Amino acid sequence: MKKLLLCAAASIAFATAAAAAPAAIDAARLTQDIKVLSSDEFEGRAPASAGEEKTVAYLIEQMKAAGLSPAGDLKADGTRAWTQDVPLARFATKGPVKVSVTAGGATQQWTQGEQVAIRAAQTGADRLVLKDVPVVFAGYGVKAPEKNWDDFKGYDLKGKIALVLVNDPDFEAGEGDFGGKAMTYYGRWTYKYEEAARQGAVGFLVIHETDPASYGWATVKNSNTNEIFDVIRKNPAEAHAPLEGWVQRDVAVSLMKTAGLDFDALKKQAQTRDFRPVELKGVTFSTDYAIDAQKVVSKNVVGEVRGAERPDERVIYTAHWDHLGVGLPDARGDKIYNGALDNASGTAALLELGRIYAKGPKPQRSVTFLAVTAEEKGLLGSEYYADNPLYPLSKTVAVINMDGVNLLGRFKDVTMSGDAPMTLQDDMIRVAKAGGLTFSPDPNPQAGSFYRSDHFPFAKRGVPAISFGSGETLEKGGKAAGRAASEAYTKDKYHQPADEFDPNWDMSGAVQEIGLYYQLGHELANSRTWPEWKEGAEFKAARDETKAERQ
Repeated sequence: MKKLLLCAAASIAFATAAAAAPAAIDAARLTQDIKVLSSDEFEGRAPASAGEEKTVAYLIEQMKAAGLSPAGDLKADGTRAWTQDVPLARFATKGPVKVSVTAGGATQQWTQGEQVAIRAAQTGADRLVLKDVPVVFAGYGVKAPEKNWDDFKGYDLKGKIALVLVNDPDFEAGEGDFGGKAMTYYGRWTYKYEEAARQGAVGFLVIHETDPASYGWATVKNSNTNEIFDVIRKNPAEAHAPLEGWVQRDVAVSLMKTAGLDFDALKKQAQTRDFRPVELKGVTFSTDYAIDAQKVVSKNVVGEVRGAERPDERVIYTAHWDHLGVGLPDARGDKIYNGALDNASGTAALLELGRIYAKGPKPQRSVTFLAVTAEEKGLLGSEYYADNPLYPLSKTVAVINMDGVNLLGRFKDVTMSGDAPMTLQDDMIRVAKAGGLTFSPDPNPQAGSFYRSDHFPFAKRGVPAISFGSGETLEKGGKAAGRAASEAYTKDKYHQPADEFDPNWDMSGAVQEIGLYYQLGHELANSRTWPEWKEGAEFKAARDETKAERQ
């Protein structure tokens, strides 16, 4: 998730009530880091590419110069490397992706990236050939026993492709069992693909609609027609159906009409528990394309300032260094997805924080600076670390993630990606309030932001973890200006080649934001207490399992 600006338990009582002010945050140095990392020379920073090699080398060079210590993989001689190896499977289409649909006796060709966006198959096969596969509408593609919700009702999807709606069943109404406008994990396309594999379907095609998806078709096209990465799996078919992709709303509407079905009426039915899958009579789907599947090793980059008193306890700052690399050209013919805001800016903030901590007095707890790979491929770098932690998660105090910093100037409020019932959020709000800032709830809860950034793999394992930053209310222009800028970025730049360095950015907001990151992290690093999940939080049980290790 990218942002442009972006209790049952008491708030943490910090050992240092008034944390020391950070050393000067250097706006010029921040600007230079973003400019370098988002330059064409870095080729969009795709994992397992020449762009990765340059990015990793630059990050190590800057961490060394800052005075950080290497905190990555343990080497044979007992010292630490600067990186953590992240083994991944990489899948790319080879040659043309042929797609056709037969409806009402007529066959029509679909163009990859236009009517449909098919991901390179992740089953390990070197070619995907589907011929005249039946198509079924399966509502939102949700099976949630705890909510007494099942869109499948025992329908056998083996040998079939399902069309499914994006987001949750209650998104349109704004209220219901799935959080109303706030997306749950059931609304994420990642969940829907996982469910496709569990249902034994040939695949799911997610029907794209801009509002419930929270982004336009350009984002879908650019994110899904590029290389696809995954963790190494013993049995990929357990996690992935052969076909995973998206289809334009108008295309899906037309298919249903040809089959004698009304899209809007079916969508209405899908928002109820009584919905049952509906086959599109006379509609079949075919595709044929080759796949290049390889095993690669990408890198997380890891530096630290070791704690003076309790070094085995640590605060982790995270930011993903990767972006989309080289992909389909935009209208200008630009193929390089530079990812300046997303997330060269967050990576630059990570480096600047490392410099500040290295120059200051040693904190009581260790502070780790973790630049992760493959966020754009499904949070894979943070997922790998959380599954193979270099340092115990039970002793990880908190994770503060930075996914895009404010480049529009100073702001009046802070917000968070999603809403998390934990004392860490309370303390973030307190720190902001001390700086004269108000807290605004996530302005786009329907986007499911909590599940879309690198804090999430830590959170689901119980570690208090957040992505937060400036809200939409700017000092110059107020909320209207902030919201307009955010919407324009999502429409015109998010996951597009136009996300490029701009020398006209106002870095004062980035400086202000990094000050908040520092203040919260510094207090955590000099505290003897631990952030906690509140009663009823879905990840509280996982954290409680290791409580004895934090006594």
